[in-house]
Amino acid sequence: MKYDFDKLTERRHTACVKWDLLTDDKVLPLWVADMDFEVSQPIKDAVLQRARHGIFGYVLVPDEYYQSVVNWFARRHNWHFKSTDMLCVTGVVPAVTLILKALTEPGDGVIIQPPVYNCFFTNVSHNDCRLVENNLIYENNTYRIDFEDLERKASDPGVKAMVVCNPHNPACRVWTREELERIAQICINHNVAIISDEIHCEFTYGEHHYTPMASLSPEIAAHTISCCSASKAFNIAGLHMANIVTANDEWRARIQHAIEVCEAGEANPFGVDATIAAFNHSEEWLEQMLDYVYGNYQVLKEFFEKNLPHLGVTKLEGTYLAWIDCRCLGKTSEQLVHELEQNAKVLLNSGSIYGAAGEGFLRVNMACPRSRLLEALKRMKPYLEQ
Repeated sequence: MKYDFDKLTERRHTACVKWDLLTDDKVLPLWVADMDFEVSQPIKDAVLQRARHGIFGYVLVPDEYYQSVVNWFARRHNWHFKSTDMLCVTGVVPAVTLILKALTEPGDGVIIQPPVYNCFFTNVSHNDCRLVENNLIYENNTYRIDFEDLERKASDPGVKAMVVCNPHNPACRVWTREELERIAQICINHNVAIISDEIHCEFTYGEHHYTPMASLSPEIAAHTISCCSASKAFNIAGLHMANIVTANDEWRARIQHAIEVCEAGEANPFGVDATIAAFNHSEEWLEQMLDYVYGNYQVLKEFFEKNLPHLGVTKLEGTYLAWIDCRCLGKTSEQLVHELEQNAKVLLNSGSIYGAAGEGFLRVNMACPRSRLLEALKRMKPYLEQ
């Protein structure tokens, strides 16, 4: 089936966070990370079938759900785990919070790698843990890990966990097998638990391929808790289903207890059925969508090279989020976001929300019809010129 990603589906007045938080209907939102694409036909059919039943009470998570996740990651990513390694929760952000609640005590150090997903900061603070920043190094429009700094910070006996983002949001990196092995070895050597957020795992391009942290070796799997979901790849975040996967029986039991204490394990019936339809029947949609999004990146990159060459476009290895270096303009990220929203009528994410290492950058959500992206770029141009 051929899908139409150029279709301009109206999302205003649907209680949509991305569009309906805006007070000005003229503003184009290219900020929060969901896509302006309709989901695959199999997902639509599954949701409609559930809706026609007409009763939406408490739901069990069936074996078919677990098997759809297990089979997907085994077939597509060569990551083999058992359904009994999985715990279901409402989202990856709650998953990280629950894992930290299970494995840390107040005051414990937790390593993150800014600029990084803003919710990691609150995941740590909500558990009264100490934030330990291993800032990524920006060179030649891409990022690399400061392993010497990571080793030094992981060696602190008060550091108990590290949250890895793979693929990395917003740095656009898909960490290589070698990079992941080096992270894992440092954490194992210093008894630091690895929490791997892999929600963007399907968004990789060209020669870059996602490697699940827990697939590297049995030793690393026993030291890793992975967080995954169909939500980003198949645009079903509002249906609230995600998975925590770990081969470590002790850790999984502690996380299960945290889920029970926080009453965070109830499944959404629509989320269950949509995930099964995504992983079992929607790969064709996914492949077409990835081609389209990478085409959007090429359009954006060419636009900046031609019209705004003084600004750096970070090389896109993963995610659907462009990361733009605007530091030469001499304005803060918040100033730029405000001016673009007020004057250009385009809303982006401020780089500063991803930590001090993101100051001077802007994040652009490219997962939208190309005509909308081109219109936003056209509007932005006069306000980003030197």
